[in-house]
Amino acid sequence: MAKLYLYNSLTRKKEEFKPINKDKIGLYTCGPTVYNYAHIGNLRTYVFEDILKRVLKYNGYKVNHVMNITDVGHLTGDRDMGEDKLEVGSKREGKSAKKIADFYTKAFLNDLKKLNIEMPDKMPKATEYIKEQVEMIKTLEKKGFTYKTSDGIYFNTSKFKNYNKLSHLKLDELKEGARVEKNNEKRNPTDFALWKFSPRLRSGQVGRQQEWTSPWGVGFPGWHIECSAMSMKFLKGRLDIHCGGIDHINIHHTNEIAQSEAATGKKFFNYWLHGAFLNIAGGKKMAKSEENFLTLENALIKKGINPLVYRFAVLQTHYRKTMEYSEEAIGAAKKGLNHLYNQIKELRNKKGKINKEHEDKFLKVVNDDLNLPQALAKVQELLKSNLSNPDKFATVLRFDKILGLNLDTTSNKLELPENIFQLVNKREGARKEKNWEESDKLRIEIEKSGYLIEDTEDGMRIGKR
Repeated sequence: MAKLYLYNSLTRKKEEFKPINKDKIGLYTCGPTVYNYAHIGNLRTYVFEDILKRVLKYNGYKVNHVMNITDVGHLTGDRDMGEDKLEVGSKREGKSAKKIADFYTKAFLNDLKKLNIEMPDKMPKATEYIKEQVEMIKTLEKKGFTYKTSDGIYFNTSKFKNYNKLSHLKLDELKEGARVEKNNEKRNPTDFALWKFSPRLRSGQVGRQQEWTSPWGVGFPGWHIECSAMSMKFLKGRLDIHCGGIDHINIHHTNEIAQSEAATGKKFFNYWLHGAFLNIAGGKKMAKSEENFLTLENALIKKGINPLVYRFAVLQTHYRKTMEYSEEAIGAAKKGLNHLYNQIKELRNKKGKINKEHEDKFLKVVNDDLNLPQALAKVQELLKSNLSNPDKFATVLRFDKILGLNLDTTSNKLELPENIFQLVNKREGARKEKNWEESDKLRIEIEKSGYLIEDTEDGMRIGKR
């Protein structure tokens, strides 16, 4: 097996990946807080994690992938300030918190499909594992790591050694960043809530929609505890890799490590990988709180652009480097992917043999901390080589196991009119869901517009009559 090297945020260096168990590794990726649509900055992180998973599988590892769905407990301030984001979504749209969570979970899963991101093996919701979270808090309480305030049960960070080992910031810097919360009952600025008490209105009624009974009072879990409880439940002795965006390092992931290691006395995940931000014009980070976010729908799909153009754009920037977003950059990515599709179409007669020399070159760069920009260069090196077309075709399809650009089903979709492009996408979705009646209706509609569709073993092809 080839050696795989990953940059570990915990040690701040590139390390050879060594799994805990050889048969199957555990991968945990922080999922969405489902109170609004995911923006393309969020989706960049999920593409990076998908590439990681594909690289692990390409290297022969079996991957048990868990991604949580946060449907309670994440406040508008990542520390313990503000309202629950699900409650905010409920007020914004006049629907229950559960309906908000269900709607945006479905929207998120649709985005993953459009970007050809492989689904996790498990997607536990925080609200479905309250018992496990309560049990973990009880363990921390028995070990003396908690204390009670008027608004909840808090973790005492001063009792956990090396609280800053992931952030690598001086403890004073972390404390200074936490002081904006201004909670006078906290013993240390970096202390965080494990359980929050539900507010009661003056009338005595419940002040929020989602709450549970606990040994400490009626309330709801803090944001960080869900990831610890659910990752340990589903991955058990395989805590290999934990991923997320770099904005999780100083608070969310730091607190996960503290509470998990305090509870178990054991190391919590061996490798921590973090994806960099997506910036928009002016170098500003894309964020829902700034109301400057673009979704896959309004940034690409409504403009008739294949969502895989965005995936292709993401692959052109290393996951640890900031990615700059602009319409010009998406336009260039569209041309680049269209060119690649056209190159592949010329090879489609039949498949040959995978070329070992080119595969080794490709594997070397993807195994060097997921260097996808270099991997795309290796694709072009292959396509411009003197290999036979069948061998090029077989080899590039092998590469696509990692790239995820659907090179085996290439058509001229990028050149289609917007209305035909939308119909083709809907038909692909219907076929994936095995809704054959809907698929046939869409085929007829497409053919009435002057296009022919051919369903082959390699996927759907479309062309003018």
